[in-house]
Amino acid sequence: MEQLKIQQAGNAVVFSVKVVPRSSKTALAVILGVMLKVKLAAAPEKGKANQSLIEFLADTICVKKNTVKITAGLTSPIKTIEITGISAKSVNKKLTS
Repeated sequence: MEQLKIQQAGNAVVFSVKVVPRSSKTALAVILGVMLKVKLAAAPEKGKANQSLIEFLADTICVKKNTVKITAGLTSPIKTIEITGISAKSVNKKLTS
């Protein structure tokens, strides 16, 4: 099984996500190398896919939406995500269970 690369940065965790917008439904797809692949039903226009990604990750990991940030890749399918107030171990457990 592949291992998602999650880095602990102070009280935050950072990891990469590859987004596939306009999918039939929003769901975790697979772990691609060291990044997470997420299918989003939202279209990549006017920030809808980014907002959908933040909401989906917050729900999946059980954190508040304001703790999830896209720190790089706002207009790219490959994004860097930062979540504050949680450990890398907790994130990995929530995403792989």
